[in-house]
Amino acid sequence: MPKEYRTIREVAGPLMMVSDVEGVTYNELGEIKLPNGEIRRCQVLEVDGSNALVQLFDSAAGINLADSKVSFLGRSMELPVSPDMLSRVFDGLGNPIDDGPALIPEKRLDINGTPMNPAARDYPQEFIQTGVSAIDGLNTLVRGQKLPIFSASGLPHAQLAAQIARQAAVRGKDEQFAVVFAAMGITFEESDYFVQSFKETGAIDRTVMFVNLANDPAIERIATPRMALTAAEYLAFDLGMHVLVIMTDITNYADALREVSAARKEVPGRRGYPGYMYTNLATLYERAGRLKGKDGSITLIPILTMPEDDKTHPIPDLTGYITEGQIILSRELYRKGITPPIDVLPSLSRLKDKGIGPDRTREDHAATMNQLFAAYARGKDARELMVVLGEAALTEMDKKYAEFAEAFEREYVSQGYNANRSIEETLDIGWKLLHILPRSELKRIKDDMLDKYYGKE
Repeated sequence: MPKEYRTIREVAGPLMMVSDVEGVTYNELGEIKLPNGEIRRCQVLEVDGSNALVQLFDSAAGINLADSKVSFLGRSMELPVSPDMLSRVFDGLGNPIDDGPALIPEKRLDINGTPMNPAARDYPQEFIQTGVSAIDGLNTLVRGQKLPIFSASGLPHAQLAAQIARQAAVRGKDEQFAVVFAAMGITFEESDYFVQSFKETGAIDRTVMFVNLANDPAIERIATPRMALTAAEYLAFDLGMHVLVIMTDITNYADALREVSAARKEVPGRRGYPGYMYTNLATLYERAGRLKGKDGSITLIPILTMPEDDKTHPIPDLTGYITEGQIILSRELYRKGITPPIDVLPSLSRLKDKGIGPDRTREDHAATMNQLFAAYARGKDARELMVVLGEAALTEMDKKYAEFAEAFEREYVSQGYNANRSIEETLDIGWKLLHILPRSELKRIKDDMLDKYYGKE
C-alpha cells in the first residue's frame, strides 16, 4: 500500500507542493484523495530534498490542504497495450473514449520509451505511397522517415492529414500496415471529423487514435504524443507492423510545454518557449525509424501550424533541424483553389532519392521529378515577369513555361482530398504535362527515357 501524505503545503494553478516526502522520483505518478473520496491524478515535476512539486491532471478546485491526502504510486505513466488497440479511440492519457469495452492489456509500457541506439537503426529506403501526387512524385516519403507538414492557421492540414491516414500504403508486399493518429489541443468538431472520416472509409480498422481536446489539461497534451508513440513502438517492434504516426498539432503541444514551464517559473528561451524545447521535441521525433533485425517500422508525419506563417518561428525551426525535410502548405495556392495547397518548391524530402527508382517506384521517377521541379520553377518566374511587364514582354518559350506552371498546379498538385493516385498515375500525369514543352527543353531526362515515355520528335 503506498504511503499517504497529508503534507500539501500549497496549490498554485495546476501545480501543488507536497513536503516531507521520501523516495519520490521525477515523473512518478501520484493520486490525490479528496475528503469526499474523489481521486485525482498528478505527476511529479521536480524533487528538491524532501519537497515534491507535482502537476495536476485535473482541476485544483476542491483540494483542501488540511484534509486531502497524496500517495505516490512508484511508477511513471504507462500505457496498457494489446493487439485490440486497433480501431479504438483513446483520450490523451490512454483511456478508451469510444464507448467500447476496457482494453485487456498484454503488458504496460512506460510512455517515455527507451532511446533507439543509433547503431541499431536501419536506413529508411522503402517507398510509402500516400496517394498524393505532390508528395509521392516530388517529395517522396520513405519507411522510417520523419517528414513534417508545415501549415498555417486556416489552411486545410486536417483534411490532408486525414487523407494520408486513409490512403497510405506499402506497395507490392502483403505486410501489416497500421496508422497511429495523435490529435493535440484540437476542437471537438475537428476530432469528430477525423473519427467519422476514418469510419466512413473503413480506415478506422487499422487505426489507433489518441485525442486530446482543446479544453483538456496541458499536462495531458504533453503526454498524448508519447502515448501514441508507445502504441506505435508496440505495434511495430512487438507485432512486426509498419506504422505511420500522424501528429497534429505540434504547435499546441509546444504551447502546453511553454505553459507548464511558465508555471514552474523557469527562465524562458526564444519567444517564451523553454530552452529545452529542442531536446523535448527530439525525444518525440527520434522514436521513429527502423531497427535492424526487426520487421516493423515507424514513419512519422508531425503537422504544425506556423504562427504568423513564419518558418523561422522556434517550433518549425527546431522541427526542421530534427526531421528529414518538410512539406509546406501555401496560402497563395489555397486562395487559387488548389487542393491540397502543397508548395512543392520549398518543400523537401531529404530521403526521397532512397525510395524511388526501378523496383521501388519506376525507372523514370528521378529524372521526371528533377525536370518537373526545374520547369515549374522557371514557369513561376515567367508568370511573375508577366505580372510586372505584361505578356507581350515574354518570349514564346517563356509563355510555354508559364502555361506549364498553371497546368502543373491545376492537374498535378491539385487533386482534391478523396483522389488516391497510384505512383504510376502520378508519373503519367507528369509526362502528360511535360508534353506542353518541346522535347529540346527536357535537358534533365536521358534520351532513351524520352524515347520511351515522351515519344520521338
